[in-house]
Amino acid sequence: MHHGPLEGAGLGLRRALTGPLQDRPDAAAAVDFFEIAPENWIGVGGRLGATLRGFTERHRVVCHGLSLSLGGPAPLDRLLLERIGRFMDQHGIAAYSEHLSYCGDDGLLYDLLPIPFTEEAVHHVAARIRTAQEILGRRIAVENVSYYAAPGAAMSEIDFVNAVLAEADCELLLDVNNIHVNATNHGYDAEAFLAALPGQRIAWVHVAGHLVEAHDLLIDTHGMPVVDPVWRLLESAYARFGVKPTLVERDFNFPPLDELIGEVQSVRERQQAASTSGTPPMRAAHG
Repeated sequence: MHHGPLEGAGLGLRRALTGPLQDRPDAAAAVDFFEIAPENWIGVGGRLGATLRGFTERHRVVCHGLSLSLGGPAPLDRLLLERIGRFMDQHGIAAYSEHLSYCGDDGLLYDLLPIPFTEEAVHHVAARIRTAQEILGRRIAVENVSYYAAPGAAMSEIDFVNAVLAEADCELLLDVNNIHVNATNHGYDAEAFLAALPGQRIAWVHVAGHLVEAHDLLIDTHGMPVVDPVWRLLESAYARFGVKPTLVERDFNFPPLDELIGEVQSVRERQQAASTSGTPPMRAAHG
C-alpha cells in the first residue's frame, strides 16, 4: 500500500490507457495517482490482471465505484461491497468512492439516475452509505452527479447533497465539471453552489470534459477536453477549500497520450499556483 495522504494530480485509468502508459514509463511517472472502477477489474486474471497488479504496485490508486446504486430501492449489494473490500485489500488501495445516484432496481440499468431531492431520500441514501462504510471498514466519498431532470424535488440539489453528507458522515468526491454542467442545465450559480459545500469533507476532485448540445444543455460525457469554465471553477475550489488531490476523467475518445498527460499537468500547474498564492495546503483523504 502507498501510505500517506492522497495528493497531487491524477488520471482515471481505463483499460485503453494501460498499454500506452506501460509503453511510456515517463508518462505514467507524470501522474501522481490513478483511479479505477473496481467492478471493471474484480476477478480479472491473466495478462490484464497482471497489468493492473503492475500499476497498483508502482502507483497510488483509488477506487471509484459504478454499480453500488446507493440511492436505489433494491437492497444494498453486500456481496459486491465484500468483493470490493477484498479487491482493495489485495491491491493495497485505501480510498473508495461512489456516485450519489442509483443505477437500477432488479438489475442494472447501466446509467446513473438522479435520486429525488427529498427528506425521505436523504434518510434512505444516508443509511445505505453508513452500511457501506461499516462493511468496508472505512469512510467513503460520494460524488455529486450530473442530472437532467429532478422529478419530485422538494429541496434544492445543494441542500440535498449537504444533508446526505452530514447524516451519513461520509466524505465528498467533488466533481467540478458536474457542477458546471448542472448549473448550465438547471440555471443556478455554479460559484454559489461550490461555496455552499463543506470543504472539510472533500477527499478528492474530478475534472472532465462534456458535450455541448445547446447553450443551455450540456451532456456529461467524459469524452472531451476540460474547458475553461471548469478550469476556473477548479481554481475557485482551491481558493475556497485549499488545494485538493484532483484527477482528469476521460472515458473514451482518447487523445494522444501526451495531450492527456498535458491535462494532468494543467491540474498540477493550478495546484502549484494556488499553493504559492497562499491557498492552504492539501488535506489528506481519509482512509
